[in-house]
Amino acid sequence: MAEAITSQQRAVELIPPGHADLPGLLNNIGSSFQCRFDRTGEPSDIAEAITSHQRAVELSPPGSADLPGRLDNLGNSFSRRLERTGDLSDITEAITSQQRSVELTAPGHAELPKWLTILGNSFSKRFERTSVLSDIAEAIASQQRALELTPPGHADLPGRLTNLGNSLQLRFDKTLSCDDLRIKFGAAKHWATVLHRQFPASPETLIAFETASISSFTLQAAAAACAFRRPDKAIEWLEQGRCLVWTQFNHLRTPLDNLRVSDPILAHRVSDISKALESAGSRASRSSTQAPMSEKVGAEEEARSRIYLAKEWDNVLDTIRSTVPGFENFLLPPSCTSSLQNLPDLGWTIVINVHKDRSDALAVRAGLDKPIHIELPGFSPEKAEKLCVSLTRDLVDSKLRMREVVADEEDGRGCKPVGSSKGTVLRDVLAYLWKEVVKPIFDALELSRSPSELPRIWWCATGPLAFLPLHAAGLYDKSNSHNIFDYAVSSYTPTVTFLTNRVRNIHRAPKDASGLFMVSQPNTPGLSRIPGTTKEVRAIQKRLAACEVRQCILEGDAATIKAGLKAMDDYSCVHLACHAIQNKVEPLQSGFYFHDGPLSLSTIIKKDLNLSDEAVHLAGGMLAAGYRGVVATMWSIRDQQAPQVAGDFYEYLLAEGRMGIDGAKAAYALHHAIQKLRTRCDNSSTSLLTWVPYVHIGL
Repeated sequence: MAEAITSQQRAVELIPPGHADLPGLLNNIGSSFQCRFDRTGEPSDIAEAITSHQRAVELSPPGSADLPGRLDNLGNSFSRRLERTGDLSDITEAITSQQRSVELTAPGHAELPKWLTILGNSFSKRFERTSVLSDIAEAIASQQRALELTPPGHADLPGRLTNLGNSLQLRFDKTLSCDDLRIKFGAAKHWATVLHRQFPASPETLIAFETASISSFTLQAAAAACAFRRPDKAIEWLEQGRCLVWTQFNHLRTPLDNLRVSDPILAHRVSDISKALESAGSRASRSSTQAPMSEKVGAEEEARSRIYLAKEWDNVLDTIRSTVPGFENFLLPPSCTSSLQNLPDLGWTIVINVHKDRSDALAVRAGLDKPIHIELPGFSPEKAEKLCVSLTRDLVDSKLRMREVVADEEDGRGCKPVGSSKGTVLRDVLAYLWKEVVKPIFDALELSRSPSELPRIWWCATGPLAFLPLHAAGLYDKSNSHNIFDYAVSSYTPTVTFLTNRVRNIHRAPKDASGLFMVSQPNTPGLSRIPGTTKEVRAIQKRLAACEVRQCILEGDAATIKAGLKAMDDYSCVHLACHAIQNKVEPLQSGFYFHDGPLSLSTIIKKDLNLSDEAVHLAGGMLAAGYRGVVATMWSIRDQQAPQVAGDFYEYLLAEGRMGIDGAKAAYALHHAIQKLRTRCDNSSTSLLTWVPYVHIGL
């Protein structure tokens, strides 16, 4: 950078005064100084940038097509110095230059929306420092005009909607005008809708829904419905809000089995458009202002293609809903009545809404015409947050980690070796969950202790409660215990709709795909050794062979990504005994470590697996890939005890002369395996850390 600046300065010195290229050279050197300032923060660099940009503007002839851009660059330099010094005169100078830039720009110019956005942002910055209402009014006017000039599908549209929403929020905070809040909410919802439809793979989609307050507003709406004794509305609103995020995670996957029976041609169209939208959305968008011209053209073509596909998507859905009997609500958010249809026969699905206003449980099961409403006065999101913080700290102190922490820095099975806990944090968390959440629900549902056959419970929690081990709630004394295992077999579900869709569309894998595919990676290159995986799969292999169950094992360097994907196509069940990574920032990049690298969820999902049975380890994304259920762990597990749990799990699945692996029994199999592990342990904190992390998710 220093050499570039030196060369540019030398060029300016050598060019004769009045030369037509001088303003352009000065503009370039100003940009170079600003670029270096952005990296070094050296005040002299931004001062030089401003001086060069000012000279470039002064020497540009009136009417020059380059003058608006040079004025915009000058304004940006003043704005950058403001961030460094806080001098209010800099933002005033920036606004003056940017206003002149906008005034000199011809209507229809491609850069006009961008310059209007920058001008609006500058007015917004000054308002934050002065609270002068005329500034925020100018900011909103400029940002609204920029939005009006931005074509549908443009890569910068979400950002411009965000800027307008932020400015409206600033004015609302000052004036408490409901109109500003209404417009801001509408802009944020529009941003979320645009991203969700036209850029479905963008990681900003979830941020958009969060900005639109979809999540928090949904919880508040459900709390209000419970206050008015309308549990049906609470279920409906929770499903609508939570299904938005789940649909994003499912990556446009749609339930087409029934539609194929009624109208295979329309089903084929839905599938084709869905895959085209998925493919278009998976290509990360890039700001058109920074890309080369060839990439700008390509980005615009992709934007137009996405717009066309989005219209096609809407048209085919309208056609299905208006012409195919029984599909009037196809892919629409479910009503409470439809949510209560096709629930599993053997148990309860319990949705728990946690909001600062109140906390409630909503219990549904097959045969009920409305949810059972159970108030939870002793629980709150603040308490849930405190429990999460305490548990996380205890796991860290015990050399464990929660599932959202990146795993590639750690040892053990996807993380550090399990340590021990001398405290009572986990026991206290489980006791509090039992007393204030689980036991009040069981009492209201009149569930008895130690029934002849344990019913199923599907937990669907909201807010911070979703990160706590409801499935293990109970009182664990040194010599006795009173806990959830005496009452029911627990599973989790992301939404009620997910569960009903699985019941309604359940299908068995073809006979030629029945069986278990196993991966063992005891010595993954670059990661810690987990030798117990070899013992684990060998024990399973022996059990499968005795029952004549079809199987495939990939071990060591044979366990490549390519070979693994092929086996996933050929086998209905998967057991992955290997390191895993959970990517909190980009969930679809979570995955499993094979010998030649990580196999990501996005890759697995794109395989469009037509599966029905059970997968072991790493949870929600595998449901989106097509598996009916997943056994996973909330934090690290002991390498020496994992083979015991796996052996007991498959012992149950293969018992009673069953032909093949019965995935429908997976939750009971895990319950059986954990109960056996508990008999080998005591109720100490260290023992609790050993078996509590195991969970079943799905049907």
